[in-house]
Amino acid sequence: MKRFYVLFLFVLTLTAGLTVIAQNQAPAPAAPAATAPFTPVTDEMLWKPSPNDWLTWRRTLDSWGYSPLNEINRNNVSRLKMVWTRGIGSGRTQEATPLVYNGTMYIPNPGDLIMAMDARTGDLKWEYKRKYPEGVNGGTNRNMAMWGTTLIDAGADNTVYAVDARTGNLVWDTQVLKVGLPANASSGPIIANGKVITGRQCQPAATSESCIVTAHDAQTGKELWRTRTIPRPGEPGDETWGGVPMEQRWHVGTWMVPSYDPETNLIFVGTSVTIPAPKFTLGGTDKQHLYHNSTLAIDADTGKIVWYYQHVIDHWDLDHPFERLLVETAIAPDAKEVTWINPKIKPGEKRKVITGIPGKTGIVYTLDRRTGEFLWGRPTVMQNVVQSIDGATGKVTVNPETIFTAKDQTKLICPGSNGGKNWPAGAYSPTTNTMYMPMQNMCMNATTTTDQRDPKLVYGLQMPGVIAPGATNVGTVWAISAETGKVLWKHEQRAGMLSLVATGGGLVFGGDSNGRFKAFDDKNGKVLWEINLGAPVSGFPVAFAAGGKQYVAVTTGPSLVANSTGRMTPELQPSTAANVFVFALP
Repeated sequence: MKRFYVLFLFVLTLTAGLTVIAQNQAPAPAAPAATAPFTPVTDEMLWKPSPNDWLTWRRTLDSWGYSPLNEINRNNVSRLKMVWTRGIGSGRTQEATPLVYNGTMYIPNPGDLIMAMDARTGDLKWEYKRKYPEGVNGGTNRNMAMWGTTLIDAGADNTVYAVDARTGNLVWDTQVLKVGLPANASSGPIIANGKVITGRQCQPAATSESCIVTAHDAQTGKELWRTRTIPRPGEPGDETWGGVPMEQRWHVGTWMVPSYDPETNLIFVGTSVTIPAPKFTLGGTDKQHLYHNSTLAIDADTGKIVWYYQHVIDHWDLDHPFERLLVETAIAPDAKEVTWINPKIKPGEKRKVITGIPGKTGIVYTLDRRTGEFLWGRPTVMQNVVQSIDGATGKVTVNPETIFTAKDQTKLICPGSNGGKNWPAGAYSPTTNTMYMPMQNMCMNATTTTDQRDPKLVYGLQMPGVIAPGATNVGTVWAISAETGKVLWKHEQRAGMLSLVATGGGLVFGGDSNGRFKAFDDKNGKVLWEINLGAPVSGFPVAFAAGGKQYVAVTTGPSLVANSTGRMTPELQPSTAANVFVFALP
């Protein structure tokens, strides 16, 4: 017995010593996160995800922002309660999209901080913090992608990289552009048939060589192709720049998230404006300056531009890179509300289309998905820059009264440079065949500041924002039929509106710049539930299920759109706290 007691004391002492040693080592990833069964995410799962999961930016690659879950619905949403909240990366803009897979939530943060949490409790599983080279500070990180056992993101150090979704360990990273070039991907990638598709912004100092869309192998990170959005001399579209030297062609970026159609194997991505914006300082007001403010249809295997459609020749910093909704619908535009209609349409014919509001003008464009043929378009919020669209050709004519021709000209331009529509995403519900769009009633008094190609002056404009003439409310949500183009309902409010998500429960969830998060009835726009989250609801809301229960989640924090709309409503004073909030029924 004495020998047994001595042995017991020895083991106890040894165990205590090992515990002390372990306490002085860096913590390892939690064992459950590393050892729990993890089914690799396949391309098929991304095309047709489980209703329980949110695997990509807008849940599906058609950018609908729609969840078929219906446990939370019109009849019970008034009982919705917060079940947990957690502070997330702060100090910068916070516009994150949570991803949820098999009960784990992954959140991208500014500065390439990725957090993995138990989606039901908020308990942290692991964190990944990217180590930057000297001089790189990080920036906005709106979304990530999932593929295999990895999370894939675009780094502020001009990389694309993958981390293990089970542990947070780095798997691969690939340098896309030189470190330090101002060509960050403020929005992350999607996965198109095993390829990581990423766009980016491209400031003048990064040169036109940085105005690119890239594809990388999702398993290895190897670059497969890169497509430039500014034509080089001798390439198709070069002639549209009016002889502007290549070294002075700047800023046609793809800084939002593409859509992907596996049937046609086409990637659909939108482009931004040029620097400077007024075209009299570039190749001339009559030149297209391709491919700015366009929808590009890109072959996912080769990177070749299959077709393009230019939405408007810009003079005012009215970008067109926002979400493209891929929808199959009957086409029967109502001439009483739809301003521009292709006369070749056979009313009621079914088409696979791209629709939505791709740019800051707030104009809905509906195009044939295979060819880019213009089908119909309509304005929403006040706009004065597009005079007409030829229904037969889709050619857009700019209002000549809004075109700048010299330095120091001032014009009222509607919408303003922050929209109209901006990066806060709309949603589409297949049950109502309706798109729901967050908008702002804002214009600007724009003044040209230069008649030279001076990149230090950026857009060549001063653009102070104002509320649209006749409006008192800044924020608005428009519900528009994808079939007829008719406005089914409209909600207006003082605070600016931010991103939306639609659900199978007949609801549209969305937040605003004053911290209110709401649930609207998708049929009539009635507000059925509301909560004050304290800070701008700048993140992209998601819906998911875990343990057989439905949840809704969203992130808060400061953002450019929230700040710009906030200047119109100085009486509203939200905080800037960055948190994730998760809600469920009791």
